[in-house]
Amino acid sequence: MLCLVSVVCGSIYAVLGLASVIRLSSRPLIISQHNFFEWPSVSILKPICGLEKNLRTNLRSTCTQDYPDFQVVLSVQHPGDPAIPLLYAIQREFGRKRVTVSIGNTRIGPNGKINNLIGGLKHARHDILVISDSDIQLRPDYLKTIVRPLANPNVGYVCTLYKAVRAQTWWEKMELLTINTELIPNMMFALVTGASRFCVGASTALRRSTLTAIGGFEYLADYLAEDYEMGRRICHRGQRMVILPYLVETVVDLHTPRTWWNHWVRMDQSLRAVRPMALFATVFVKPIPFACLYVLLSGGSRVGWVILGLTVAIRLMTTGIILKYWLHDREGLRSLWLLPIRDIAALAPWALAYIQRTTNWRHSTCMLTANGRIAAGEVIENDRQQNILTKAHLMVQTLTTKPNHGRSRDAQRQNYI
Repeated sequence: MLCLVSVVCGSIYAVLGLASVIRLSSRPLIISQHNFFEWPSVSILKPICGLEKNLRTNLRSTCTQDYPDFQVVLSVQHPGDPAIPLLYAIQREFGRKRVTVSIGNTRIGPNGKINNLIGGLKHARHDILVISDSDIQLRPDYLKTIVRPLANPNVGYVCTLYKAVRAQTWWEKMELLTINTELIPNMMFALVTGASRFCVGASTALRRSTLTAIGGFEYLADYLAEDYEMGRRICHRGQRMVILPYLVETVVDLHTPRTWWNHWVRMDQSLRAVRPMALFATVFVKPIPFACLYVLLSGGSRVGWVILGLTVAIRLMTTGIILKYWLHDREGLRSLWLLPIRDIAALAPWALAYIQRTTNWRHSTCMLTANGRIAAGEVIENDRQQNILTKAHLMVQTLTTKPNHGRSRDAQRQNYI
């Protein structure tokens, strides 16, 4: 019975997700009733780590915006980052006034992106800040679109949605389907119903004064979902959020199946960190796995197979309409046959989000702590090893009859936020 409840709920949710997309896409894009007398100067913060796929094109699309006065800050954390020669080449192409290259080794907390943004912010010249991830490719009208709502002083931050593109391997196609067939409909449903507030960290605009008022990037450096926390703090101050139904493109760049898997688990861990009950509820809107389970529990009955067939048909039909008519995603349509496999596999990262206490991203491992925070994995591991050695040393002191006149060793613990 529980399987059938999940199948029905999941199928209804798929239809509602499609309805949400149709409703938003049928509306004209009214960005703001307020307008600037003249466009304010803008600094775009572009945190970079390594030579990613399509990086040159992504960076050039940032530098060729149809906007009167803006600065692009390309920031990396390590002097040996392989992307640095490309960054200087972009700077030579567009000039130092347009492009600033920031190289630093800022270490405020375990969140590498925030550390990178802190380094880049030191070189930002303007009050309006736009955060754009390195894997994001922009259209020329992007900057005017995302900045315009900030003409309203009550708006605290503005975000745009994004879709995945350029998936080549099977695991990259699975990532594309996760973003384009699950993440986007979920966000559209949340926008239409007001079910939740969120902040899209890959594409965000805000004022420097707003960032300062919530404590700056420094106070986000120990959060797993730093974008959600930033949006939460801004809304807590009584300012509005604006999520635009405007799509930028994120280029999928996952070198190995393990990279893809770690990223998938991390996405579910991020949701669990900020809204654990919301993540738990998502299991009841995954109809295909439960339809498969019903077939098994019913002994392969004809009714079970009919239910499975209808469930798969509804999922593919609603998703196909979104991909074709709103996202214009031919890649997703060609990979649609992988969607049932993806949906079944999605149960594993969902479960791991509640079990696994570490998270992996960009060659670093962090430990999940309380209230959505993270701590550097190597620090926790060193502390654990130090505690074991200390306890062993105390046991030896207790069992031995000889007094220990040696110098005691202090446990030097590294500080992290």
